[in-house]
Amino acid sequence: MSRSPKRVTIADVAAKANVSLSTVSRVLNGNATVDPAMAERVRTAAAELDYSASPLARSLVLGRTQTIAVVVPDLGNPTFQEILRGLSRAAGTAGYHVLVADSAETVDEERVLARATRRRTDGVVLCAPRMDDAALASSLRELSPVVVVNRATADAPVVGADYRSAFSEILHHLHRLGHRRLVFLSGNPRSSSNAARTAALAAFAAAHPDVMITEIPCGVDVDSGARVAGEVRASGATAVLAYNDLVAMGVMGVLRRDGMRIPDDISVAGFDDIPFSRWTSPTLTTASVPSRELGARAWEAMERALTDASAPPTADWLLPVVALRESTGPAPA
Repeated sequence: MSRSPKRVTIADVAAKANVSLSTVSRVLNGNATVDPAMAERVRTAAAELDYSASPLARSLVLGRTQTIAVVVPDLGNPTFQEILRGLSRAAGTAGYHVLVADSAETVDEERVLARATRRRTDGVVLCAPRMDDAALASSLRELSPVVVVNRATADAPVVGADYRSAFSEILHHLHRLGHRRLVFLSGNPRSSSNAARTAALAAFAAAHPDVMITEIPCGVDVDSGARVAGEVRASGATAVLAYNDLVAMGVMGVLRRDGMRIPDDISVAGFDDIPFSRWTSPTLTTASVPSRELGARAWEAMERALTDASAPPTADWLLPVVALRESTGPAPA
């Protein structure tokens, strides 16, 4: 029976380079205090021996797990999936793993998951947290280092999308098309992105007294949109603004089933520009949120926090781009 080749250890590298174990450790972990000539000798020895550090050993040396946690409110939402994709790929390039936890839109579960995952990781990314401001401030103090996605706070680095501006742009688009009776299908009332949409609605209504806007509490998924389609028809609105694309697809499906033509009888707009929105019939007017870029920038913010705990928190806001498609058209006479 053949034996597997002996694993090269840090001791082998130290012996070949004729230096101490601690010197090898400092060189391989990027410590710049080592004499350049000695550091080059260590790197050459490691390359010749084809040495690669054990992830467990590296974690013990650095005092880190090389893992970060991400807490999301709904893993079934394609937008959060894209954020995770961007974050995990960027973190993976830096040698980090990502632990994902789904709070299922439950505030109490969100706080428990954030604490539990932080104990096993080097930092936590809170994606669109649903907890109130006081609970969030308290959580941020105990979770550090922590990065927040799509929620404004002065207590931690923030990466987010400017939902208010993009939603306002959709409102103005519908107004230019002649729509004066609008329905907004609102999302989770604890969501800061929902609050940004309602703020845009309030500002728009104040500036356009000729417009009547009705808000129908809805939800965040396809079933939620389908469930309120009857209320949308009864409202007499000529245009619907859905909280997100999933809600828009749900309401569109039922309205079309019931014989309404989109956009001839009623226009529908979504938000997020998930991949399915380009293949609905008709194709969906929406706002394209750079979700994957948000994830990548969330990792950059976390990497800075891991490197320099004293760095002041920053805020990085990206502007979604409105995509005008077939589901919106001139208001019916």
